[in-house]
Amino acid sequence: MKPQAFIFIGRSGCGKGTQVQLLMDVLSKKDPSVESLYVQTGQVFRDFIQGDTVTQKISKSIYDAGGLQPEFLAVNMWVKVLIEKYKGNQHIIFDGTPRKAHEAGALHSCFEFYGFDKPWVINIEISDSESMKRLLARKRFDDNEEEITKRLAWYETDVEPTLSYYDGNPKYNFLKIRGERSPEEIHADIVKKLGLV
Repeated sequence: MKPQAFIFIGRSGCGKGTQVQLLMDVLSKKDPSVESLYVQTGQVFRDFIQGDTVTQKISKSIYDAGGLQPEFLAVNMWVKVLIEKYKGNQHIIFDGTPRKAHEAGALHSCFEFYGFDKPWVINIEISDSESMKRLLARKRFDDNEEEITKRLAWYETDVEPTLSYYDGNPKYNFLKIRGERSPEEIHADIVKKLGLV
């Protein structure tokens, strides 16, 4: 199976991480010789802000305020993963990247550099209220009502315009997936639309 690139995008709590893992299992069974590189920028940022450099401290203050990190830092996070871990014969799966239009452009140059043709963008759609309900239920340290409200606000102002970069773009396969269903139903829908069944 030829390596492919996938971008999972959607509001916080839509189940991107769960769907990535389920997809990786399917891809592994389809062709065990092709591994998957999972690029999860949210966790990379959470690890990054534990440091004590000036950049890490500023980044932590943005994170603590519920803000959106600048493009140059976000790009640095996933570029570093690719440079250090991409072996050349892997699927690449991005979770929660890109979050701004400039970052989408940088990511596009990455796909061209590595020779990925028509990456898949999987947009898992849930409402603000569903996102709030799910995030409060998972009880992560940065999931409180005020912080979630901030994240949902920058999703509207930054991420949604970024989606328009992909929707209708002939260089991408863009999927809209209804996210207010069971993980199993969502997964079945995704693999069907990806042509993996």
